[in-house]
Amino acid sequence: MASVCFYFQVHQPFRLRRYSVFDTDQHYFDDHKNAEIMRKVASKCYLPANRVILETIRRHDGRFRVAYSVTGLALEQFETSAPEVLESFRDLANTGCVEFLDETYDHSLAFLYSREEFRAQVELHRKKIKELFNQEPRVFRNTELIYNNDLAHFVSHMGYDAILSEGADTILGYRSPNYVYRPPHAPRLKLLLKNYRLSDDIAFRFSNRAWEQWPLTAEKFGRWVNQINGNGFLCNLFIDYETFGEHQWAETGIFDFLRHLPDEILQHPDNNFMTPSQVIDSYEAVGEIDVPHMISWADTERDLSAWLGNAMQSNALHELYKLEGPLKEKGDQELLADWRKLTSSDHFYYMCTKYWADGDVHKYFSPYESPYDSYINFMNVLDNIQTRLRE
Repeated sequence: MASVCFYFQVHQPFRLRRYSVFDTDQHYFDDHKNAEIMRKVASKCYLPANRVILETIRRHDGRFRVAYSVTGLALEQFETSAPEVLESFRDLANTGCVEFLDETYDHSLAFLYSREEFRAQVELHRKKIKELFNQEPRVFRNTELIYNNDLAHFVSHMGYDAILSEGADTILGYRSPNYVYRPPHAPRLKLLLKNYRLSDDIAFRFSNRAWEQWPLTAEKFGRWVNQINGNGFLCNLFIDYETFGEHQWAETGIFDFLRHLPDEILQHPDNNFMTPSQVIDSYEAVGEIDVPHMISWADTERDLSAWLGNAMQSNALHELYKLEGPLKEKGDQELLADWRKLTSSDHFYYMCTKYWADGDVHKYFSPYESPYDSYINFMNVLDNIQTRLRE
């Protein structure tokens, strides 16, 4: 049996407007640009992908199941700029075949800098999911699948039953990501690892005509999933939702692939689709995975270098979290909300100076001409936050 576990990440940051050192306006975010991008991605990805998912759930009488982790910042922007997207997610939730996971509300690196702030952002996210979808998540995924043993232990004490992570070769060794594992010193928590080869075949290689497996058809991918039978019981496909229609355009056939893949998977009587909660209820852990150092799903290194690889990023993060205590003592909720939007990992991703295998990916997502422009702009905003804090 191969149980396919689809998890989609949905996130849009609050992008900063151009903010000079002489600027004193307390509105830091580019509302026009953020709304424009949200509407564009909604029309290219969220709405058509949600339609395909809903149609497929109905066509298979609930045998097709998926999970989403939608950041609080994305949900806020759905409410203001694309309410039809939020409604389509509610329609999915109402099928009973869609699970929503928990994460940090602001898609932040808070666990690395402040456990108190990490817990606060997770609680904010949990409340938002309950409010919008009437679900109480049992499964946690950290920003960018950043993970180690300490995080697992902390999340276990927060009451979660499972956590997601990258199935990196450095932690798996000879083992397969196609099983359920457990972290050390957290015996009740289960660990689900991304099958990065099959996930990345969809997310990154689908439209690459130079790839030896191009074109990737649902039939071909179904055969690959069937090969797991006898060598595992899980196929964890963890993917950015924007893969569908935004990163891989509709013209590539990505929506047809998504539409037909469940047909191919379910042709085999031993295959099924499960949400993460169903997986942990159905399968026992086969062993322990020890992850003493931080890993993530980003770039070829699968580490934290996308956000902490240079002095600009380290300085910006240090100065940002230095303000946490005084901000919370001040008690200005609007100021705190602005500060929290600055904790989004995207702002530090834009500062990345990688120019080898992953450089083009960073440049694609960045609204800035260079990482240095991003750093200067961010620090100008942070300086104004400090001015408001002193007032």
